[in-house]
Amino acid sequence: MTKAVVQLLTEGTLPALTGATKWLNSPPLTAADLDGKVVLVNFWTYTCINWLRTLPYVRAWAEKYREKGLVVIGIHTPEFEFEHDIQNVRLALESMGIVHPIAIDNDYALWEAFDNRCWPSMYFIDAQGRIRHHQFGEGEYELSEQVIQQLLAENGAQGVHGELVTVQPVGPEVPADWKSLASPETYLGYDRTSDFASPGGIQQGRNGIYEDPYALSLNQWSLAGDWTIGAEAITSNFEKDRITYHFHARDLNLVMGPMKPGVAIPFRVHVDNQPPGKSHGSDIDEQGRGIATDQRLYQLIRQRNHIKDHQFDIEFQNPGIEALAFTFG
Repeated sequence: MTKAVVQLLTEGTLPALTGATKWLNSPPLTAADLDGKVVLVNFWTYTCINWLRTLPYVRAWAEKYREKGLVVIGIHTPEFEFEHDIQNVRLALESMGIVHPIAIDNDYALWEAFDNRCWPSMYFIDAQGRIRHHQFGEGEYELSEQVIQQLLAENGAQGVHGELVTVQPVGPEVPADWKSLASPETYLGYDRTSDFASPGGIQQGRNGIYEDPYALSLNQWSLAGDWTIGAEAITSNFEKDRITYHFHARDLNLVMGPMKPGVAIPFRVHVDNQPPGKSHGSDIDEQGRGIATDQRLYQLIRQRNHIKDHQFDIEFQNPGIEALAFTFG
């Protein structure tokens, strides 16, 4: 029999949930609607790599414990401007197999009601509406499930203590290789970027012609071609525009997409000036070819062999791409 290994205290109460701008997969829910239910509230935003790696567990818990009285609610609080677009969120739900209720928190009302500060965050709420546990960031999956089991048992559910879920994540949902991870999340807009290495630096908010430097040090990045560097994102203005990054990680991901809906932008990835071969990510082939069709996180590199420093570059065949952040795993 598996039981939670921590004492569960009361950390607050479930807010009213009335600040959501829209609900998906469900009619609007309030705290009163959830009276008598054990609730897992999960703050997320659909391009967040840290949240993506928790998703297999959240999906599995929602399915396993639904009939035992667990309600999983995802609160989608956007980080980037395009994540405010409801259609983008709908596409993410469909592609990721998310069927539990989703509150759209475009005004950050629920974020503030919970006094939340990061993605992902999980709040575990008992049948009396009391917050009894929280988890900030990735990990502690076994403990989190034990907490769910304990709260359900407290509410009278039978047969909840037992084996924990087993998940089989794929693509960007696979846990990071923390031992080899030496590259940090890197934002590309001028408000939060760092380690930009193209000669002449950033020309804020206007078209600029950029060139690669002679060499990049670890975790430096550069542009080649005609780009506009905005506060949040960079935008390519001509065909063959290129981004280069010197990284050290098993996985390299890029949050990007066409600026205009319905546009598809082909691109080509190289690693150390060669096609990635077996080290290609789930969104490209062995020759490094891919197509950006929507605004999301693209997994571009997954190394299969010994992890070491590499120079990554991505060249876009048409203008109009918007790129926001590199993430690694």
